Amino acid sequence: MKYRIAVAAALFPVVAWAWPWSTDMMDQPSIKPQEGEMAPFPKRSIPLRTDRVDSDMLLTEVANRDEAKPLTSPIPVTPEVLAKGKTLFRIYCGACHGQTGKADSPVSSKIGAIPLVDDYVQKTLTEGWIYGTITFGSYIMPAYGKPTARDDGRGSDDLSVEERWQVVNYVRHQLVKDAAAEPTKTAAAQ
Repeated sequence: MKYRIAVAAALFPVVAWAWPWSTDMMDQPSIKPQEGEMAPFPKRSIPLRTDRVDSDMLLTEVANRDEAKPLTSPIPVTPEVLAKGKTLFRIYCGACHGQTGKADSPVSSKIGAIPLVDDYVQKTLTEGWIYGTITFGSYIMPAYGKPTARDDGRGSDDLSVEERWQVVNYVRHQLVKDAAAEPTKTAAAQ
């Protein structure tokens, strides 16, 4: 019986190719990664994070990024806050802006991510504007605080108010120093 199957497969390779083992999971009707626009989360989904913070000063409600512009960080800059901000930055921001904020990640040039260590971000943009961009997103950047405020519903509720301010503090008070020290670490590793 095995001999007959082998002979049939040799004589009819097209038939043998059509067996189930030739089906590739990539060739199926599904949405591929990074294909199309990100769909909004279903209405029935439950957010993993909330903006519950003990301090009332952190709960400043703003409706959009422009309203956030005059805000300043209510969280004092401490080594612990900067360490938390650095960790969050590397998790959420590093993929697009680079781990050192220099926009040197593989996708930075493809999506137009700006370098966060440049004078434009460090000296021109306010802390509130950076906070508002993290909260509401921008043209290409998803919202990490209030995705429901966007018309397209794109984004997530991943960062609490306190965590967003920690990232702002890190970007403003430590990112440039870490980026300047990075080549030294790379040279020391070689």
